[in-house]
Amino acid sequence: MGLLLTENHLGETCVVCEQTKYKGIHLYTSFICLDCEKELITTDTSNPKYKYFLNQLRKINTPEIYS
Repeated sequence: MGLLLTENHLGETCVVCEQTKYKGIHLYTSFICLDCEKELITTDTSNPKYKYFLNQLRKINTPEIYS
């Protein structure tokens, strides 16, 4: 549990805004900050920013290959 608190204290990089934030959700191995999550779910699909969100979220589907 100490490790979890340390990670939250240091922050994580949001996959959408690419900024270091302290609160958010994890989706697979990616982190989405609360601000982006809130904006994403309230943005209308006809808004041009929605396409930006989709492009950023596509990063989550790309599996990392470790060799």
